[in-house]
Amino acid sequence: MNGLPQRVPVRAHQSEPVLDVVVPVFNEEADLEPSVRRLHTHLRETLPYPFRITIADNASTDQTPQIAARLAAELQEAEWLRLSEKGRGRALRAAWSLSPAPVLVYVDVDLSTELTALLPLVAPLISGHSDIAIGTRLAPGSRVVRGPKREITSRCYNALLRSTLAVGFSDAQCGFKAIRRDVAARLLPLVQDNGWFFDTELLVIAERAGLRIHEVPVDWVDDPDSRVDLLATALADLRGIARIGGALVRGTLPHAGLRRTDSAGPPDGLTTQLARFAAVGAVSTLGHLLLYAALRPAAGGQVANAIALLVCAVANTAANRRFTFGLRGSSGVLRHQVRGLVVFLIGLILTSGSLAALHHVAPAAAHSTELIALLVANLVATLLRFLLLRAWVFRA
Repeated sequence: MNGLPQRVPVRAHQSEPVLDVVVPVFNEEADLEPSVRRLHTHLRETLPYPFRITIADNASTDQTPQIAARLAAELQEAEWLRLSEKGRGRALRAAWSLSPAPVLVYVDVDLSTELTALLPLVAPLISGHSDIAIGTRLAPGSRVVRGPKREITSRCYNALLRSTLAVGFSDAQCGFKAIRRDVAARLLPLVQDNGWFFDTELLVIAERAGLRIHEVPVDWVDDPDSRVDLLATALADLRGIARIGGALVRGTLPHAGLRRTDSAGPPDGLTTQLARFAAVGAVSTLGHLLLYAALRPAAGGQVANAIALLVCAVANTAANRRFTFGLRGSSGVLRHQVRGLVVFLIGLILTSGSLAALHHVAPAAAHSTELIALLVANLVATLLRFLLLRAWVFRA
């Protein structure tokens, strides 16, 4: 499949909607009408482009369908889409797939996100600068009012994403996102989830494909009447993370063909990174053992190990920066080396600890036994080093 074409700006003067703002709803008879009318007024007063509001009702059982139908009849820019199955992701998939607008938006029905951020959200997509834009409650400049339970849950979830999937975006679940239609047409068939994990999966695939994701700090006030089941949502998200993580390990996460024709290729997958890291690690381990053997007679075991590990750690960080994670140039070199030295200290504790334990158990251990103990400790330290390099030292 061919890559995405080069991004071009959306034409300034159009009669058809430039934006389609989708509001997915399920049993929202209380909030639907005031929120849609507020959104409609804001768009009419501030947006310099034609727009459409699509109410995507996913299997509501209260008065939501009747209210949505009435709003669509009264408001010229409003449409109503009725789905027979429940699922926020399913509602967004259906509405975005059917829309002809070049920029597709999603907002929560409670409008917790201040609407003044809407124009900054869509501007990079209209101008051709970015592929996806997301509101973030976790970036500098954001102003958030919510209870401690939801604050802790949100921060823990996004920290888990960064540590397990090594994502670069800061807030996966803020209900305030936009995407270019050409990107959505290629991304949506690759996203499996139809529930709350839909946004996260879409963003992970997009980022792995090298698409540009723009973040907008938002003002966000928690809806005290939110009926989201946090436990059920958290469990579904954990299953989604495990599924995506497994696909990354196997190298089967679908993103082929999404690369822009004017951009660099997608980041190397986990399998490729592991292979390159293993090659660098093998050379580093051999160098460490040879240097240790050369220094051991004059410096003693602990000092020889520390010097050998320090020299190899600096070389290992530089090699992994260049070959494993594909980073070039001088930007961030010092920061990467400092973090690499922290990883070195962890390795030093593991390897020196193994020598100390060996000398405690067998004070007269042979030189060859010391080398075997160091080899085993190095293998453990190597696995930990890769995880730290990927999730922290060279994190996107």
